[in-house]
Amino acid sequence: MARFSRTDALKTLLAHPLVPVFYHPDITHAQQIVQACYNGGIRVFEFTNRGAQAFDVFTQLHAFVQAHCPEMLLGIGTIYEGEEAQRFIQAGADFVVQPVTTESVAHACKLADVAWLPGAMTLNEIYRAHQLGADVVKVFPGNTVGPSYIKAVRGPLPNVPLMVTGGVEPTEESIGEWLGAGVQAVGIGSQLFKGDAGAEALSAKVAGLVQFIQQRAQH
Repeated sequence: MARFSRTDALKTLLAHPLVPVFYHPDITHAQQIVQACYNGGIRVFEFTNRGAQAFDVFTQLHAFVQAHCPEMLLGIGTIYEGEEAQRFIQAGADFVVQPVTTESVAHACKLADVAWLPGAMTLNEIYRAHQLGADVVKVFPGNTVGPSYIKAVRGPLPNVPLMVTGGVEPTEESIGEWLGAGVQAVGIGSQLFKGDAGAEALSAKVAGLVQFIQQRAQH
């Protein structure tokens, strides 16, 4: 089961709003990526359910995180149905992320006291997810709407916690623009891992972005 309650997970996400979004079928490579991100200051990491090996790799990765990254929340993404959510929650998922919003996943997360981050785009979808109990609503795909859309959404929905995934570049400019538009967190996928320059380079890149976000929050 999850090592963090729903409330604690939400607090951690809001305090550490940079969330790598990653999948790889090789456990050794996945461990190296997670450790590099943790060394750079990442405390919330989304592993996606996008391959045949996802469950086995996640289970091993969870044990690795417990041993080597004790302050990190390890969540599962790309979940569609409640049974999937239950399976990964039992394997230790600290939060569940969806590209869509389904009530069965909402129910599974509520029963297990695990943070739920469903995906939505339109005002109706965002509001419905919020009504169903979403801790944070994931606006996806962000690249099709842009930060200006978030600013517009914030008019009628000023208090719904939002995370954006898709279209976030691993740069201070991009992250600052999204946070400035009104999201509480940003998910970064393949853009963060492009080039495969090694673990130390990834840690350094992440550390710079984490520092930027922390300094920005203090102003």
